[in-house]
Amino acid sequence: MALSERSSVQGSVKEVLREFQVSFFALTRLPSFPWTFVEKDLQSSGSSELISQVLKQFPPSVRYRRLFLSQLIRRLEASGCEPLDELYDALAEVVGAEETMECYKSYLLPAGGAVSLMENIALISEGTTGLVTWEAALYLAEWALENQQVFTGRTVLELGSGAGLTGIAVCRSCSPKRFIFSDCHSTVLQKLRDNVRLNGLSEQTTPAVSVEKLDWTAISEEELREIGADVIIAADVVYDPDIAGSLAKLLSIVLRCSSAEGLPQVFICSTIRNLETYGGFKQQLEAEGVGHEVIPAPVNHVFPYNRQSAIELIKLRR
Repeated sequence: MALSERSSVQGSVKEVLREFQVSFFALTRLPSFPWTFVEKDLQSSGSSELISQVLKQFPPSVRYRRLFLSQLIRRLEASGCEPLDELYDALAEVVGAEETMECYKSYLLPAGGAVSLMENIALISEGTTGLVTWEAALYLAEWALENQQVFTGRTVLELGSGAGLTGIAVCRSCSPKRFIFSDCHSTVLQKLRDNVRLNGLSEQTTPAVSVEKLDWTAISEEELREIGADVIIAADVVYDPDIAGSLAKLLSIVLRCSSAEGLPQVFICSTIRNLETYGGFKQQLEAEGVGHEVIPAPVNHVFPYNRQSAIELIKLRR
C-alpha cells in the first residue's frame, strides 16, 4: 500500500474512532454508532483497549453503559467472534449497579479536551429544564467555535446557562476576558457551579469565571451596567410564553447599556418547538424597539444532536 493510501486509511480510522468516542460520551442513541468499525477493531486487535479507554472516563449512566455493552457483546457473538473477557467483566460491573438520576456527559472539543458535565437523566427534574443540555445550547456552542473572534478578549454574560455546556465551551476555546454564567433556579445554580469547577474554571482562572443568580424580572439597568458585558448569549430560553415578555424587556434594557466600545452584541439561539410562542417572543422584542437578524448556521458538526430540529440563532439590534 502506498504511503498516501496508508495515511488516508489511518485518517479514516481516526475519524471513525472520534465519532465513536463523541457518540459514547454524549450518550447518543445506540443505533447511530459505527458498530462495524468497533467490531473489526476488537477482532483485529484482540484487545478491548478502546472500550477500556472510554469506560474509564467520566462514566455515562449505568443504564446506558449496560445497554451499550450488551449490544456490543450481542453483535460480536452474532458475527462469530468470541467477545473478550474484559467486556463481560465491564458488563458485570454495571448489571447490579444502582441507578441514579444523574450521570456524566462529555462533549469532545475540536482542539482537544472535552466539556464534561453532570446532568440529570430526566429532561424535567425538580420543576426545571435546566439540569440537562438542550439542542440549541449545542448549536450555539458550535457557532461560537466557528466565530471565536466574537468572544476573544470580551466580557460575556450568558442568560439561562443551565448545565453550562455553551459557556464552558466558549471559555475553553474562545479566550474571553471574563465569563458570567447566570440562572435563577437554586438547584440549577448549584449544579452549574459544580460543572464549572469540574471543568477547572473559577474566578482565579483565565478567563475569570463567576456564576450568578439573575432574575430577569428584578435586575436593574444599573446592575447590568456593573456587569459590563460586551457580549450576551442565551440558548433555549424562549420556550415559555409566560416569561417571554420579561426576557424581551430585559434584552431591551441590555441594549441600552452601552459601553465605551458601543452596544453589546446579543445572540439568542432557540429550538422552535412552538411557532406561536417563538413568534410571540419576536413580536414582544419589536414592541420593545428591538430588531433582529438571523445568523447563518454553523458549518462544522462538532457535537451530536438532532439536526432535524428547527433551530434559529438571531442577533439583536436597536
